[in-house]
Amino acid sequence: MNKLLLIFTFFYTITCNAQEYPLKTDYTEVPSYSYLKDTNNELDPFVGSYTANFQGKQITLFINKQTHVLFEINTYKYYKDVLSIKFITKNISGITLQDTQNMIFQPNQLKHTIYSRWAEDGKLLLYYAGTNCGVGWGNIYLKQINPTQISWEYRPNDIILDDSKCPPGTDINIYLPETKDLIFTKQ
Repeated sequence: MNKLLLIFTFFYTITCNAQEYPLKTDYTEVPSYSYLKDTNNELDPFVGSYTANFQGKQITLFINKQTHVLFEINTYKYYKDVLSIKFITKNISGITLQDTQNMIFQPNQLKHTIYSRWAEDGKLLLYYAGTNCGVGWGNIYLKQINPTQISWEYRPNDIILDDSKCPPGTDINIYLPETKDLIFTKQ
């Protein structure tokens, strides 16, 4: 019973005494379990469902705001408000190529995760952890053009794959549009 009380007291102390900082604060400069909060609502204009067509594919983005998400990066532990993106990519026949709608957002699980790193002046930088075997990991830049349109830029990084890093027969296609200035329209 004493152990349980001690654990409860520890978590209560951390959560109740966590300091809040502006969203763009460097997480390496704040105490553990601090909260990088979207106090200026910089993330809100991006929230919604957006669609675009690119090279015979229809891509639908589902952008959601999540508050107070715990991140653990090396020895740093902090909470942050983020946008997470789930998506569906369909071919010209309407057949689904990839659908991440039902995946659970895990900031520390590096597979299919897309989450915001910062927002500023109508621009948003997101990190994409890539698909199977980390293929396609890189940065996505969104820019708000107007209340119903955003511009997309996706910069995937290179990865060298072999059978030791990725089993044969694994789907290593990138289903997100690898391009700049693609316009997505809010639905």
